[in-house]
Amino acid sequence: MAASDVRTALRELAETATRTADTLADHVARAATIVRDTVRAGGTLFFCGNGGSAADAQHMATEYVVRYRRNRRAYPAVALTTDTSLLTAAGNDFGFDHVFSRQVEALCRPGDLLIIHSTSGNSPNVLEAAKAARAKGVAVLALSARDGGPLRALADHNVIVPTDRTDRAQELHLCIQHLICDLVEQEL
Repeated sequence: MAASDVRTALRELAETATRTADTLADHVARAATIVRDTVRAGGTLFFCGNGGSAADAQHMATEYVVRYRRNRRAYPAVALTTDTSLLTAAGNDFGFDHVFSRQVEALCRPGDLLIIHSTSGNSPNVLEAAKAARAKGVAVLALSARDGGPLRALADHNVIVPTDRTDRAQELHLCIQHLICDLVEQEL
C-alpha cells in the first residue's frame, strides 16, 4: 500500500467523523446523559451486537467496569456477547435470534439500559433484544448507521452514524462510546 492510499483512507475516515460531529453532537450528548443517569441511579448498562459490534460491546462494558481515563468506582456493565455456553445453548434451543433477548429477559430490570451496536439496525437478534427490553420497561440506546433499520423504531434514543460503510460505522461507534464514557466519568 502506498502512503497516498493511507492518506486517502484516513481522510475518508476524518470526513465521516466530521459529518458525524456536525450532525450528531446533540444526539451523542443526549446519549451520554442517558448513560450517566442510568449509572447514577444504580442501573446496569447491558451491551450487545454481532461480529465487530460484539467486540465493541465487550470493549465498552470493560471500560465501565474497570476504568477508562480516570480511576473511579466500578460502574455496573455487562456484555451479553461473552458467555459462550449461554450463547450456544440459547442458539441451539431457541435459535440465534434469541441469544440476546433471553439474557435481557433474565438479567435486565427497569432502570437498566440496553446499549445495542448494530451498523445495519437489521439483525434479528438485536431486534429481539430491543423488544425484550421494551417489554421489561428497560430503555434502549442504539448505535447504528445507514438509516438505522428497524432498530431505529425500537430504541428510545438513536445515534445513527451518517455512512453506509460498516467499517466506518464501527470505528465511529467506538469513538462515540469512548466519548460517552469519558463524559460519564467526568460527571460522576
